[in-house]
Amino acid sequence: MISISRLLSGDKYFGDSLRYSHGAKGSINGATGKHGPVVVWNSTQTCNLKCVHCYANAGCSRHEGELTTGEAKKFIEDLGNFSVPVLLFSGGEPLVRDDIFELVKYCHTFNIRPTLSTNGTLISKEVARKIKDSGVGYVGISIDGIGEDNDKFRGQKGAFDNAVKGIRNCKEAGQRVGLRFTINSHNLDSLTDIFYLIKEENIDRVCFYHLVYSGRGLDMLKEDITHEETREAMDLIIGKTLDFHNKGFKKEILTVDNHADGIYLYLKYRQENPEIARNVLDLLSINGGNRTGIAFGEVDSLGFVHPDQFTQNHTLGNIKETSFKDIWTDMNHPITAGLKNRKPLLKGRCSKCKWLDLCNGNFRARAEAVTGDFWESDPACFLTDKEIGLELTEPDKTYYPQ
Repeated sequence: MISISRLLSGDKYFGDSLRYSHGAKGSINGATGKHGPVVVWNSTQTCNLKCVHCYANAGCSRHEGELTTGEAKKFIEDLGNFSVPVLLFSGGEPLVRDDIFELVKYCHTFNIRPTLSTNGTLISKEVARKIKDSGVGYVGISIDGIGEDNDKFRGQKGAFDNAVKGIRNCKEAGQRVGLRFTINSHNLDSLTDIFYLIKEENIDRVCFYHLVYSGRGLDMLKEDITHEETREAMDLIIGKTLDFHNKGFKKEILTVDNHADGIYLYLKYRQENPEIARNVLDLLSINGGNRTGIAFGEVDSLGFVHPDQFTQNHTLGNIKETSFKDIWTDMNHPITAGLKNRKPLLKGRCSKCKWLDLCNGNFRARAEAVTGDFWESDPACFLTDKEIGLELTEPDKTYYPQ
């Protein structure tokens, strides 16, 4: 995650302690010295919607073998013993689990902050109160367009209205809540309207996700936006973030899944405002770029451990058989070891980029989806060859979505 708000204004938010404190980039064994990685748990593959970009291929059917309540509690206990700071309950739709609130409460026994990633359509006033009472630290509700645009993306009429109601119900219950938006060619024109929604609904936190080609998202590979469109989207996000700040509206605006964003922000302000640029550079240096497999990991509904939620084709172990800590620190697995020291393995533009220490090779899932090689360049890097210090002697034949 890149906190555009923190980099531009200096305003501090909860997650910044994990992103921009010394040691945040993690050690070679995947811990910072103070705590283990942030973990996403795709607690079920069942979902009441069928989003076109779902990396988990979630749907309405039930799946055999998902973690039982007892297995989930043992898993949470193992995370506590590894000093994992945050467990993100995701899915599918985590609210379809009957034991979700019992498991959320159990996290507090081990000083783990539980957060919730949801489509929001099931959050009635009663459910919002249960979320608040169980001690969920933050609820991220996914909206990928306004009105019918979102409904088409989500595969259900009324999904937008119900998600907005979910946000309102959380706010009424005093629950911290925010919006999640995945940028793609179908909703790029909605960005301005999303910022209007943020203002009208008084939403305090928004994450703008770059598309990752995984699960059903793999079918959208050629529907990703172009590099020029990405730069235009970043300019809009940066401008709106500054506008909120200058008007005294405290909004946490983040971009997710493309570490070129931070470097683009630095380059944009290097001449325009050197003071902001220095702050950006310092914070990006502390963060260290993509931390998949280092300070961030994922466990699926069946208990299999993956580097992140987008690399479920690479399995590191299963928590039903081995503790998460032992899986995460086992350097005998080539992907586990490689991600924790990936720079010598990277190829193409990534291997030659002068900003590698700030980006750390960006997203391996996109590279593998496009090239078939886990260690190739991330095709969604929208920085020019000149900006990354690369002088080509022949045309670059790397595929870029257009």
